Amino acid sequence: MRVHTVIDSPLGRLLLVGEESCTAPGGTAITSLSVQGLKRAPVVRKGQHDEAAFAEAVRQIRAYFAGELTMFQLEFTPSGTEFQQQVWGALDAIPYGATTTYGKLTEGLGLPRERVQAVGGAVGANPLLLVRPCHRVIGADGSMRGYAGGVERKVQLLTHEGALQPTLI
Repeated sequence: MRVHTVIDSPLGRLLLVGEESCTAPGGTAITSLSVQGLKRAPVVRKGQHDEAAFAEAVRQIRAYFAGELTMFQLEFTPSGTEFQQQVWGALDAIPYGATTTYGKLTEGLGLPRERVQAVGGAVGANPLLLVRPCHRVIGADGSMRGYAGGVERKVQLLTHEGALQPTLI
C-alpha cells in the first residue's frame, strides 16, 4: 500500500511517499522525497497519510539538517529506467561536502561526452531529492545548474554541507 507524510525542514515542507515493505526499517520503502508543491511531486490521497511509517526517514533527515548525519541509510523502491538507475547510483557515490560536474559524472560512468545532456536529464529525474544527492552536481564553470527543488535550495544544501561558502551581504 502506498503511504505518505509531510515534514517541515529548512528547505520547506518535504513530502515523503513510500510503499509498505517487510524488509525496510519501519516497514516503508521510500519511492519519492520532494519539496511539497513541486509540479513533479506525486499526487497523494488523504487516506494514505501515515507518519509512523516514515519514522526512520524523518529521524535521518532531521539528523542530516542538525549536522549529525552525512549519509542516508534508507530503503528505496527501485524506479526509473536502467540508464537512470545507473546515473542515480553514481549520484549516491558523491560524498557529503563534495561536488562534481555533469561532465565528470558522464565520464565516470564511462559514457561519451555527447551523453552529458542525457546524464543531466537523468539527474533531473531523480525522485529522491536530498537523500540521493543530485544537488552535488554543478556546472563545469562552478555555476548552480537546475535542481528540481530550485537553485536556491541547491545552494542552501551545498552551503550546509560545507561545499560552498555562505555569501555575506
